[in-house]
Amino acid sequence: MTAVSRSAGDFPSLRSPLATPPAETPGHGLLAGRKAVVTAAAGTGIGFSTARRILLEGGDVLISDWHERRLGEARDKLAEEFPDRTVAQLTCNVQDTAEVDDLIAGAATELGRIDVLVNNAGLGGETPVAQMTDEEWDRVVDITLTGTFRATRAALRYFGSVEHGGVIVNNASVLGWRAQRGQAHYAAAKAGVMALTRCAAIEAADVGVRINAVAPSIAKHPFLAKVTSDELLDELASKEAYGRAAEVWEVAATIAMLASDYTTYLTGEVVSISSQRA
Repeated sequence: MTAVSRSAGDFPSLRSPLATPPAETPGHGLLAGRKAVVTAAAGTGIGFSTARRILLEGGDVLISDWHERRLGEARDKLAEEFPDRTVAQLTCNVQDTAEVDDLIAGAATELGRIDVLVNNAGLGGETPVAQMTDEEWDRVVDITLTGTFRATRAALRYFGSVEHGGVIVNNASVLGWRAQRGQAHYAAAKAGVMALTRCAAIEAADVGVRINAVAPSIAKHPFLAKVTSDELLDELASKEAYGRAAEVWEVAATIAMLASDYTTYLTGEVVSISSQRA
């Protein structure tokens, strides 16, 4: 009898048991007493989930975003869920150096100090290189890469002026490694975030600061569905090892781990939150 090769898709029972998202892991006090700043934290994405995770792990947080109304709604939602924690807000456009500098200075005042900065601000889009305008390229790179640089620079100046150290966690993307049509600007910016993380980490050690990054593959949430087709999202998710996208809390939990004392000897690294498919 000739053997017939079949894929896991032919046998639903052979699908990964990890295809069903788990319940959110409860907090374990990883960031108890820490004061954190999270950029681009309004809405439903990784930034908001990270701010929530910091609170869940016992920290206090200041969230920022350029959209004042959504930022206020996010702050109110977090404050309602965590009434015993400090939840502050400051509007900030990461394309403006003065606003970024004011964010770090204002956060230090609002929270009393800063222990953690999470650089989450980023902008994507889908445009082939041949049709891409200078304006599209510049906007994506300026928000995603240069915005991360501006905040990192301001935070390192702050940490250099105080007696305590801190942690910076950048949100990169597996597109810093992978190739995908229509994503040249975003992929180039995220690869830049990875390089910035590595180089800045060497310098940051001088002032007691660790800098690492996460590189999610795909974390499906309502805002992402507004800028990417459901068909593409489903296709990308199906290629992951579990056959699904990450839950935003799964990305946020990894960010919290990198911000905690569980990773005190880790710096300049990019942690892939994916199946690492090329």
